[in-house]
Order: sequence, then C-alpha cells, then structure tokens
Amino acid sequence: MKDLELKYGCNPNQKPSRIFVNDGRDLPITVLNGKPGYINFMDAFNGWQLVKELKAATNLPAATSFKHVSPAGAAVGLPLSDTLAKIYWVDDLGELSPLACAYARARGADRMSSFGDFIALSDVCDVSTANIIKREVSDGVIAPGYEPEALEILKTKKKGNYNIIQIDPEYKPEPIEHKDVFGITFEQGRNELDINKEILSEIVTKNKDLPELAKIDLIISLITLKYTQSNSVCYAKGGQAIGIGAGQQSRIHCTRLAGSKADNWWLRQSPQVMGLQFVDEIGRPDRDNAIDNYIGEDYMDVLADGAWERIFKVKPAVFTKEEKRAWLDKLEEVALGSDAFFPFSDNIERAKKSGVQYVAEPGGSVRDDLVIECADKYNMVMAFTKIRLFHH
Repeated sequence: MKDLELKYGCNPNQKPSRIFVNDGRDLPITVLNGKPGYINFMDAFNGWQLVKELKAATNLPAATSFKHVSPAGAAVGLPLSDTLAKIYWVDDLGELSPLACAYARARGADRMSSFGDFIALSDVCDVSTANIIKREVSDGVIAPGYEPEALEILKTKKKGNYNIIQIDPEYKPEPIEHKDVFGITFEQGRNELDINKEILSEIVTKNKDLPELAKIDLIISLITLKYTQSNSVCYAKGGQAIGIGAGQQSRIHCTRLAGSKADNWWLRQSPQVMGLQFVDEIGRPDRDNAIDNYIGEDYMDVLADGAWERIFKVKPAVFTKEEKRAWLDKLEEVALGSDAFFPFSDNIERAKKSGVQYVAEPGGSVRDDLVIECADKYNMVMAFTKIRLFHH
C-alpha cells in the first residue's frame, strides 16, 4: 500500500489528509482493525520509535502511553511489586508477562494523562498485555505483531472499532526528513543519535557513584525525552518514567510539572491512598480522578458532605499537607533527565523535593558551575551528556 487516506487532519476542517512515504515505498504498516486518524498515527509512529529504542538499549520489552504526540508514560518490562500492581489496577489479573508489566507501568505513571492514550509496544502483543489494554480507555495500539488470541481480544474494544496497527520492525526511514509549515518545507537529518550508557561517562559532581539501575533509569528518561515535545524533563525510577513535563517554554516549569507528576505517583503509594475503600460500582477512571483530587488541593471537593458517599464506602480522613510532605521525603534514588541544559540551579532545588539523586543533562550553560554546586550540596550524581534532545 503506497498511501492511506485519512478522514481528516488534526481537526475535522483540515482536508484532505493522508499518509505516505516520500520515496515511493510501500507504507510499513498494516491496519488490522479500526480507522486510525492523523493524530493517532503521529502518536503511533513517535511511540514506536521510543519503544524500539528502549528495547535496544535495555534488552527488555518496552511500552509507552502517548497523548498528543508526547508520552504520558514509558517503561520497560520489570516485574511489578504488590503495591505497584494495586495502584495500576492490575492486581486482579494474576501473573503478568514482561510486556504487560511494561504497559502497566507506562499507563500507571500518569493515569490521568494516559486516559484515551495511543499505545506502542516493542514486542508482539500477547494475551496478558491485551487483557490490560482491553479494560482501559484507549484509542489504539501499534506493535510489530499480535498473538491471534490477543488480536481477537483487542478487536472487541470500542464496539469493534479499536485501532490496531501492525508495523514492520525492519522498516528504516530515509536519513533526511521533511516537514511542511505554512507551505514551506523544512529539511533535516533524522535524529539517529544512539543513547546508551556511554553518554553518562562524564560525571561532573563530587559524587561519582552511578549504579547500574540508575544508569538504566537515566537512559529511559533520555530516550523518553527524545520523543517528547520540548522543552521537556523526565523523572524515572525502577525502570519507568514517573513524571514527564512536556512542551513548556521555561525549563523550571518543565521540572515543576514533571516533579508534581512524580510526586503524585509516589503519593498514590502512601498508606492514606492505599487504604481508600471505593464503592464497588466506581470504575477505574473515576477512582483515578478521586485519588488525584484527594492528594491534590481539591480534596475538600471529594470529602464534602454527600460527595464522598458516591465514591467511598468509608469517609477518608484528610490527607494533610504535613503528612504528604513526610511521605514525599521517603522518595529516594530518582533519576532525572533534561532535553537541554539547566540554566539555573532552581531546577536542582525543585528536583531534590521529589527525591532526585541522579541527573543527566547536556551541560553548556554559562551557569554550569552554579548548577553543579547545587547538585553537590545535595550529594547528587550529575552527568553531562553533551547532547541536546529537542523534539518539535
């Protein structure tokens, strides 16, 4: 198939719309079900590149949850603890495959943002992964293949209209890429930069102890940033992104946004949240909303008279600011990647509040010495990668 006509572009008024390969080759994808749209394919192709690189860098199955051309979460297939299985709503599914663990982590990092996501999987979609996808609100999935039973499970979603794309894993695009803006064509070499542990070798802080697990988390954060709309910052821990700040004009706003998401990820694991008792008929999206409000500044909306009875079996106690801070102080050994240098040390100060111990950034700011000094103040390990990862 040389091209594929789409219903419309980014918006319904943007017609005609299609996808094709500039050099005249066949498209490297087959639509197995549904009718993916323009934004679906943007998410799918960016997500596929991300998980393919994560798999190559870590030798582990990888998954990502994309929304509006940036990942809400990305992860590799490490086993889930009982706590993570519970907060990701998969504790009732029994033993999960490594690929299913990767998607549970990617989806669970920021469940609010992942609502209605487009999924990318590095490996053939198995039944274990399909069973998680089946129960979530999602627009579609791209993978190099599907087990027959998994494909049948996915085809039942959205009344049979769920978008399922199979991509040729051997497809390699041309080294020069093009993009049209306002009728003008931009041309550039593709970002084929190989992100591996070697780029973490220049450690500029006094503390130079960078464990292997921290290296994996930093690699995950950097590969995630490679496909995140800039400016962007990514917090990672335990084989997954836990907070992604995308598309902000200011670096500190990226760090704050990603840090707040990392904080929410950790607060979901607190005894106060783990002890919440939901009424049986409340679905996962409504539970996610209730938890987000409970741990946020809108907690009174959840605990107001009459409101809590629709959500909880027992009225929860107020999760005080002091209790939240005490729990957040237990978050440790978080890795932080940035797609460009930190211009001020305020980013390090904010990162410290979310348990950051390891940092990877390009370096090159006129204030590098102040940033390093701040990292040394907290005994952090910081590597200068010498690479910028802007993505637009």
